[in-house]
Amino acid sequence: MHEHQHRRRGLPVMQAAATSPPAAPALTGPPAPDAERITFPVTGMHCASCQARVQQALERAPGVRGATVNLMTEQATVAYDPAATTPEELLETVRSTGYGAELPSADRSAFEEQEAQDRSREAEYRRLRFRSLVSLGIGAVAMLLSMPLMGAGLHGATDPVMNWVMQTLEPTLRGVMPWLYAIPHGALRWALLGLTLLVMAWAGRHFYANAWAAFRHHSATMDTLVAVGTGAAFLFSAAVTLAPGWFAARGVAPDVYYEAVIIIVALVLLGNAFEARAKRRTAEALRGLAALQPLEATVVRDGREATVPLTSVRRGDTILVRPGERMPVDGEVLSGTSAVDESVLTGESLPVDKTPGSRVSSGTLNQAGALRIRATALGADSALGRIVTLMREAQGSRAPIQGLADRISGVFVPVVVSIAIATFVAWTLLGGDPVRALTAAVAVLIIACPCAMGLAVPTAVMVATGRGAELGVLIKGGEPLQRAADVDTVILDKTGTLTEGRPRVTEAALDDEAARLAAGLERGSEHPLARAIVAWAEERGLDLPAPDRFEARAGFGAVGVVAGRQVLVGSARLLEAEGVSPGAGPGAAERFAASGATPVLVAVDGEVRGAIALADRLKPTSRAAVARLHRLGLRVAMLTGDRRGAAEAIAREAGIDAVEAEVLPEGKLAYVTRLQAEGRVVAMVGDGVNDAPALARADVGVAMGAGADVAADAADVTLLRDDLHALADALGLARRTMGTMRQNLFWAFIYNVIGIPVAAGVLYPALGLLLSPVLASAAMAFSSVSVVTNSLRLRGFQGGMR
Repeated sequence: MHEHQHRRRGLPVMQAAATSPPAAPALTGPPAPDAERITFPVTGMHCASCQARVQQALERAPGVRGATVNLMTEQATVAYDPAATTPEELLETVRSTGYGAELPSADRSAFEEQEAQDRSREAEYRRLRFRSLVSLGIGAVAMLLSMPLMGAGLHGATDPVMNWVMQTLEPTLRGVMPWLYAIPHGALRWALLGLTLLVMAWAGRHFYANAWAAFRHHSATMDTLVAVGTGAAFLFSAAVTLAPGWFAARGVAPDVYYEAVIIIVALVLLGNAFEARAKRRTAEALRGLAALQPLEATVVRDGREATVPLTSVRRGDTILVRPGERMPVDGEVLSGTSAVDESVLTGESLPVDKTPGSRVSSGTLNQAGALRIRATALGADSALGRIVTLMREAQGSRAPIQGLADRISGVFVPVVVSIAIATFVAWTLLGGDPVRALTAAVAVLIIACPCAMGLAVPTAVMVATGRGAELGVLIKGGEPLQRAADVDTVILDKTGTLTEGRPRVTEAALDDEAARLAAGLERGSEHPLARAIVAWAEERGLDLPAPDRFEARAGFGAVGVVAGRQVLVGSARLLEAEGVSPGAGPGAAERFAASGATPVLVAVDGEVRGAIALADRLKPTSRAAVARLHRLGLRVAMLTGDRRGAAEAIAREAGIDAVEAEVLPEGKLAYVTRLQAEGRVVAMVGDGVNDAPALARADVGVAMGAGADVAADAADVTLLRDDLHALADALGLARRTMGTMRQNLFWAFIYNVIGIPVAAGVLYPALGLLLSPVLASAAMAFSSVSVVTNSLRLRGFQGGMR
């Protein structure tokens, strides 16, 4: 059995701590009934060590039942006992670790929170990009000014790579810029000192400020490695600049490493800019989801209609929603009848009739009559607000594959500092050269890169979930993403999943006159079934009269007068309610129903004249999408409550491998369980209402639409695009993402496993190779940048019909 099957998906469940120390566990599900939950922003976190320190502090705080901290979203989510602690005390716990925290704004909706985060990330990206580019430009100048010093053999002499670079470039540079080699070495050092101070004090200031803050709170982070490494190189270089004779008198070459400091700062900033860029791009996908939310609403106050900004709407307000408008809030219908397209939220194949007392969801489309609704849920509490919230949580969630990287990151910085100290001592004792010892120690500090391990999985999750949202796929975190990559069997619900989602006339058993009158009556309706009948009649070339009188009967049909004739179009219940004898109509209706169609009876002047069959046809893309799933090596099955004949016809047309018809919700659950018992990894695709038990049981629950599924938290993946190609996109993207994660982790681990010993000098006795901090900094920056860049390649994942 699969362990995750026995838990409820979505927001994490807390597990009780069983041993000391009495730290609360990481938050992995809904809080206990007596606990409250709060999510608040945490500022100042820059690496996995920062995240681990904040989370550990929160978990050990009194009254905390569980906590989780997201490095990528820079947020902490805490479940706590309100009788034992308060939100303000939780904030102080975070601040005591050296990081910033503040309470979230109670007045801002999920959309406003997202907009604020978008602006912040955009500003951060622009700042990092500008500083990194300027620093790289200054670094290029510093490298140029350092060439005469290198050419004089003042550093890099023990590094064959640097010697090769010098032998290759120096003759050309001497020929092009002879004046550069005429400048006294002392002047070059002072110029480099000024440039380095500028970069450290401006572009890299936060590295040193954060490292000092971490030191004061007895911790170490990635900033510590950067600050200690560059600080040591700078201080040594500054000492050489101030007293070169002192070093020369003791047989130590007056070597400086200013260009290394500048380039290290520049490349680390460049890596941070790439990370910010990934976050910014992911936010663009969220903005697309938020676009479903109207910006204004028509509010009825004191009998007057007024169009106001959505932020001015309050719970309990009466709102007028006209045909063609989206619901601005979740609410309850007070008056009016209409058909509302809820496909964006529920995946239902047909619009849902709404009458007084019905519930409506924000973002859904009012298709027919005007409705007056009472606002019941706004902002973050609305259906769209919950989608945005879930998406933001997915951005910073963790995949199980990240566990090892997190454990190593937690101790990485102290271990690297210890290795650097050991390297310095060993070189001093064995080689007797303090400059070479310092060079090796600084190289160890600089080449070590916990960032690569910390970014390997989160950046892939961020980019993949963002790319998924652009493709119409809402993946609720790293764990579902990882499970989706292992799926080998897909189960599809029929209605609204394989079929079009809009009715068409498939057959009719009535004469042209009755058809003309029926379609003429339906001209007065905006109901999808009515539009289908009108379109069908027009295709037949019938002349449709306008109705003299029209009255809609929500959920039953319509009655009225057309060309002086009394016309009824609707269900058998409508005819019974109007006292019309069924006659021969039910025979055709039963035949239509047997084929899986929806029968609509037509009566003229109290006599049933025939019936029209309407049905959802197979979506034009369904067969191709199923073929794509087959090309991915997946077995595709279909579950439906429909009659077997209709189900098998659809299955044959779509190319489905197996069919289970006339299945109740509990039967779908049993079918999923049976496949899992056979060792299959199952993805269940449904509408999220009747299919909720099966969605929760499946290894990966996939919902067509978002409303009910988001509310019940039953699905792991939501297809916002009403197209099964989105499912193939989701599974293909998951597989590509897992490949990217493995590539990132391999590079991050192998880089540190090889790079740190080489920087320490293990190859020097055999090959005479000792890396300079310049090459170490380039390797370090390449490590983190390569991981982020590799993750950004996921943005190029192409979905759709292929």
